[in-house]
Amino acid sequence: MSTVVLTIDPREPQAAVIEQAAAVLRRGGLVAFPTETVYGLGADALNADAVHGIFAAKGRPANNPVIVHVNDVAAARELTTAWPETAARCAARWWPGPLTLVLPKAAHVPSVVTAGGPTVAIRVPAHPVARALIAATGRPLAAPSANPSLRVSATLAEHVVHGLNGRVEMVLDGGPTRDGLESTVVDLSGPTPRVL
Repeated sequence: MSTVVLTIDPREPQAAVIEQAAAVLRRGGLVAFPTETVYGLGADALNADAVHGIFAAKGRPANNPVIVHVNDVAAARELTTAWPETAARCAARWWPGPLTLVLPKAAHVPSVVTAGGPTVAIRVPAHPVARALIAATGRPLAAPSANPSLRVSATLAEHVVHGLNGRVEMVLDGGPTRDGLESTVVDLSGPTPRVL
């Protein structure tokens, strides 16, 4: 497979480019895209085969769950069986943005997403490309960092291509990411919130 790299405006993503990437995701392919933290390697989070593709491309251990990206609280709540008041307050304060919430998973979330565990990690990204891609795909996107496992996370499209060329169908080059660090992860599945 040859990886296609498409340049995209990070502030006002071109609809035609987003639609090309969304088509890849809808058919079960992998697309790397910028978020405000690092580049993510996206797949349809509700398509177990597609998510398995992330693990294969990255060489990621099967016991390492992936974060699911959605566009709003309503979409997040569809992936969980509980939405405590703490989640509502965190989402109101820090979403969209680099905060991931861990909550009890809904039955339709594939076990590959959660590494067989009872919880799912969810966040609402702030980056315009990520948000446009989620909206156009019409599905939640599993999207860990777009780099080979145990390597430094990609903050440029060039990093993604260097590490994953030929293993992913498409990379959306939106320039450098803003933060360069992964999101903060807070476990809200128990009685006391925990920063992981």
